[in-house]
Amino acid sequence: MSDLKRLFLHDLHVELGGKMVPFAGYDMPVQFPMGVMKEHLHTRAAAGLFDVSHMGQVILRPKGSYAETALDFERLMPVDVLGVAEGRQRYGLFTNEAGGILDDLMFANRGDHLFVVVNAACKAADIAHMQAHLSGTTEVIPVTDRCLLALQGPAAETALVRLVPSVATMRFMDVAQVDTLFGELWISRSGYTGEDGYEISVPEGGAEGLARALLDMAEVEPIGLGARDSLRLEAGLCLYGHDIDTTTSPVEAALTWAIQKARRAGGARAGGFPGAERILRELAEGPARLRVGLRPEGRAPMREGVALFAGDTPAGAITSGGFGPSVEVPIAMGYVATSALDAALTAELRGKRLPVARADMPFQPTTYKR
Repeated sequence: MSDLKRLFLHDLHVELGGKMVPFAGYDMPVQFPMGVMKEHLHTRAAAGLFDVSHMGQVILRPKGSYAETALDFERLMPVDVLGVAEGRQRYGLFTNEAGGILDDLMFANRGDHLFVVVNAACKAADIAHMQAHLSGTTEVIPVTDRCLLALQGPAAETALVRLVPSVATMRFMDVAQVDTLFGELWISRSGYTGEDGYEISVPEGGAEGLARALLDMAEVEPIGLGARDSLRLEAGLCLYGHDIDTTTSPVEAALTWAIQKARRAGGARAGGFPGAERILRELAEGPARLRVGLRPEGRAPMREGVALFAGDTPAGAITSGGFGPSVEVPIAMGYVATSALDAALTAELRGKRLPVARADMPFQPTTYKR
């Protein structure tokens, strides 16, 4: 425990009654006194404030032109970076030579540079990866003096507008830099709950003031990792290291929507990224397995690692699962052999084979402001 890093707002979380647990090398609040179920439902009904400062924030500052940096960054993933307009953000995926996923991330075009947010567990490796491949054209600058907060839910705009009026005009995946009483905020209209909301990078000196100002509002409650996980599962969103990893291709992971036309066969800048041979082949021919939504029949949740069968033949495994508080049934996602996608599936739970139905994702409709 002594090796765990502390969030800058650690003392505030303890003051608020947060139950602290180890996560990705940090001491993180898994829940607050409201409890995971109520935190989840409050985020869906009003607004929840999450501290996601364990994530990595990185500036990619061009040594020459922005286009050179964008194209260099683009070569690390099957995603169109050059085509992202100024003031916009996009989901990205670092891939390896085998076509697996090194990490998923968000990146934004901020005019003269790129701003990147990566997963906490992959932060050091991602920064080293960018430094190794981008140093010819780009200065890779880890941001170490800012917190990252996520305000999520249908009342997120109502709450944040009181402090930063200009966010009302932002749409899903817009980004902005705004001078405020809390310092310059780097704001994106995005998140990982399926709800409308914002992610806010705030200087450490202003972080507690911003968090307290939001938490003083009737709509806003502090939310921990437990509800963050159930919210993203209902939204059908992947958790790195569980639903996607270095062995999983973006096509298998049903993330083909993140591969724009420009990077596909016949596109303006087709291929040229690590693992392109496998990924482009799977786009054309289909993968051997596919990430799908699953609904266990009955009330027993099925969690990561539960084996799936088509008849007596192994057909895959669950990678994320639990009870969906909003949909009020057990839900899961996992990988199923494409040859078994139309078969009747069962899952092995405590020595019994129980039926599992295929389900569309997201399980809970998204409410992004487009």
